[in-house]
Amino acid sequence: MNIGYARVSTQDQNLSLQLDALKSAGCDKIYQEKASGAKADRPELTRLLEHVREGDTIVIWKLDRLGRSLPNLVELVTSLQARGVGLVTLNGPIDTTTAQGKFTFQIFAVLAEYERELIRERTKAGLASARRQGKKLGRKEGLSEEAEKTARVAESMYRENVYSVQEIAKRLTISKTTLYKYLKHRGINIGNDVFRILDSGAVQ
Repeated sequence: MNIGYARVSTQDQNLSLQLDALKSAGCDKIYQEKASGAKADRPELTRLLEHVREGDTIVIWKLDRLGRSLPNLVELVTSLQARGVGLVTLNGPIDTTTAQGKFTFQIFAVLAEYERELIRERTKAGLASARRQGKKLGRKEGLSEEAEKTARVAESMYRENVYSVQEIAKRLTISKTTLYKYLKHRGINIGNDVFRILDSGAVQ
């Protein structure tokens, strides 16, 4: 069974050209949607991939209608081939139901792997350069906006010297470990201040 897939990127674009071509190609069923090719969530494509069975052939207008990137496209078509599902592009060199088309696809697969390798090399080079320049890698230090607000309240309560650490944590619904983290973030010398609170008799 030939099953068509038509896609345009915006609501303003028209699917009629693709639909006419897919019908002329003998598609028994056509899935269509208006969604950006960069989006991972394309419901109609998902339904199509769930529907196809061994021996079916997916027909598309152009290769860019299907994949979000070359590596993504290769991964998708490889998965289809493993399921015994073919792919034909009406305006392109891909027809995995023929020997020549399969060979062409293998070239695409090599190019996709080359692209992945380039990305890996660029990433490694960027990290190495950042280390040489003394830049810190990984997540940025600091608190979220919400945590920052809680930390300010915690500091205020702590400096009042009225509540114990346990009471402050309970009132703010945070753990004592988190409270210490917040106080340290606000520049409080926790060790000395803990002894200060104990000495003040705030902790019963």
